[in-house]
Amino acid sequence: MKKYRNPNELPSLPTERTETKKSDVSFYDRVFELVRLVPRGRVTTYGAIAEAAGIRLSARMVGWALNNAGKAKPKVPAHRVVNRVGLLSAKHQFATPTLMQELLEQEGIKIKDDKILNFNDVLWLPGKPKAGK
Repeated sequence: MKKYRNPNELPSLPTERTETKKSDVSFYDRVFELVRLVPRGRVTTYGAIAEAAGIRLSARMVGWALNNAGKAKPKVPAHRVVNRVGLLSAKHQFATPTLMQELLEQEGIKIKDDKILNFNDVLWLPGKPKAGK
């Protein structure tokens, strides 16, 4: 016959978490945290977010994460993340086909044919200061 532990003999578990370890944060949460850092009027790339999150070769996973950002609290400015050449490659994930462009244009970013015109000027890379500023 198998002997089971008495529940009264189990060590007590902490009732509340006092600190969050880096390993306790999900990949999606890390992506959302990084995208929230992108300043208004600037954009970043899926690859830059992936590299800053510690998975340099997983830009597609950043895209999957941002596809699920609509219900995240606080809000995630997913419209500020574009592909490596400045194309609005995820515009079809927004409520309307033009919403991503409209949001970026409201922040002063110029776009033509779904591509950011001054891409190098508005590119923001996590952890790297903008030259000249």
